[in-house]
Amino acid sequence: MALTQMQQIQSLGEALAWLEREISWGVPITELRHLCGRIGELYACTITNGQMALQVNQHGYDVVSSGGERISVKTTGTAKGGTVNFNANTLGLVDRVIILRVNTDEMQVEILLDAKIDEAKALMREGAGKVLTINLAKLEKPRSNSTGEKEVRSAAFEGFVVTELESGTIDVRELGTLVVPAKPALRTLAGKLGLSLLNGRGNPFNTRQLGSMVIEAVNALDRTRAFG
Repeated sequence: MALTQMQQIQSLGEALAWLEREISWGVPITELRHLCGRIGELYACTITNGQMALQVNQHGYDVVSSGGERISVKTTGTAKGGTVNFNANTLGLVDRVIILRVNTDEMQVEILLDAKIDEAKALMREGAGKVLTINLAKLEKPRSNSTGEKEVRSAAFEGFVVTELESGTIDVRELGTLVVPAKPALRTLAGKLGLSLLNGRGNPFNTRQLGSMVIEAVNALDRTRAFG
């Protein structure tokens, strides 16, 4: 029986919550491939208003969009680099390729590639046997010092400026230079501000949560100094 759109969204939220728990228990992302794959397929269903392929282990594709496109979904949990593989024998059954990354730092899903099959094939290289691969480094989009996003709020503390962007992304700069990844710097700032790094359930705060807390704490400190 096909899941409704609401059921898919609920399942996606539950799968992400389970992934977060596993990671907080120290399970490496490389041991959670099946869960990452499930998250990717549910996410692809959500953004295409589609459904899972009718057959379990359907050859070639994983999701069928609302428009009838057969979509091969590949999901990685690695922060950078790596490759994804495709079976050359079944690629003729695919209309579209979606490659996703589960960002375990912010617990969100990122789209690395969403392309028609011909465009995706142009990125593929032959591997061993009947395997075609795409190098994920080709899909990386490094952040620049100017994102163009609207700033919602920010705070300056000990040479750092922490900014929350309209998308919810946290931008951290040290003496004007973008800090990537942001989380280590945020953890250091949180420690100096006396903030806990763990939530009420004992799990580590993600980047967005830490950034928000740091901004609030610094602004509160500035208000205290101003009226003190």
